[in-house]
Amino acid sequence: QGENLLYCFEAAPAQPALTQVTQCRTEGSTRGLGAVPRMALDVMACEVLRVLQLTDTALVPVSYLVPRKSVQDFHEDLFPDCTGTLPATGAQAWWAGDSQQVGRVSLHPARRPTETFSSPVIACTRLRAADAGPADADRSGSGYSSPSSLASPGSAATSLSASTGPSSGFASSPSQKSLQSILGPSSRFRHAQGRVLHRDTHLTNLRGLSLTTPGECDGFCANRQRVALPLLSAGGQIAVLELSKPGRLPDTAVPTIQNGAAVADLCWDPFDLRRLAVAGEDAKIRLWRIPEGGLRETLREPEAVLRGHSEKIYSVRFHPVASDLLVSSSYDMTVRIWELSAGREASCLRGHTDQV
Repeated sequence: QGENLLYCFEAAPAQPALTQVTQCRTEGSTRGLGAVPRMALDVMACEVLRVLQLTDTALVPVSYLVPRKSVQDFHEDLFPDCTGTLPATGAQAWWAGDSQQVGRVSLHPARRPTETFSSPVIACTRLRAADAGPADADRSGSGYSSPSSLASPGSAATSLSASTGPSSGFASSPSQKSLQSILGPSSRFRHAQGRVLHRDTHLTNLRGLSLTTPGECDGFCANRQRVALPLLSAGGQIAVLELSKPGRLPDTAVPTIQNGAAVADLCWDPFDLRRLAVAGEDAKIRLWRIPEGGLRETLREPEAVLRGHSEKIYSVRFHPVASDLLVSSSYDMTVRIWELSAGREASCLRGHTDQV
């Protein structure tokens, strides 16, 4: 943050784990940075990465392209199948031990899936930890149990060591290592070039951005359709802007979410692109559902309010595999897992002696 240079690194399973690929100079200083999901990339132009740079007054897309002789073909080596957009399992099945992973889908424009997922509207708008009984009670009789992958850490370690063994494809042969020591690591991204996209693609005239979001928060969050930006205005206002409608924002006020408390963290549901979870400094989590097509009027009533923490919440995340599961951590030194479809707190992890 505070710089106008963006550094791009390639992550690899073998050493060196991080290799700098390129750097890009931008016009404004960086206040926040977020990657656009891969499903939103222009793969036919060989765009391998797009990030959104938040400055004092604009949201600027920065695109990274790998030059290829033919830009009319789909390059399988640059775009392997990626994680899909449908949940692998539900909350109760995950608690019962279902370890399925989210299916992988092709990035080829002609083969991309068209199915979408929409989470059910939560009927109860005020969810309390007390509704689920004692937070640290034994749940063995309630139909809930820890997933088998968490219950047997030894098996997880065994599978990890097996996956990084000689037959995993991660280790380089002696000849490859000696060649890399002479020529340096070879990468299909070594010619990637980062560039700031045309001003017509920027969201400009941003006003009143929040300066008080904690260091644990990225400052804003984006999915492949829209971006949520906390504002400095009283009441914890959040601007929700459509990425498909770039340009200069009007000087007049735009419709916002009235969160009711200063924003500590926020994140989009990875499966439901219209659902936003916002952690407030009042120790509550509010779930908001954005109308189809984006905000046209101010939202004042959340779909649900999750109560249970006794101190300010500093982190909130949706489960990356199962639908309707949310986890939060707080300065009360607890981590709480919320089952949204059942409208209750499913588990509370206590005993931490420091911030999680």
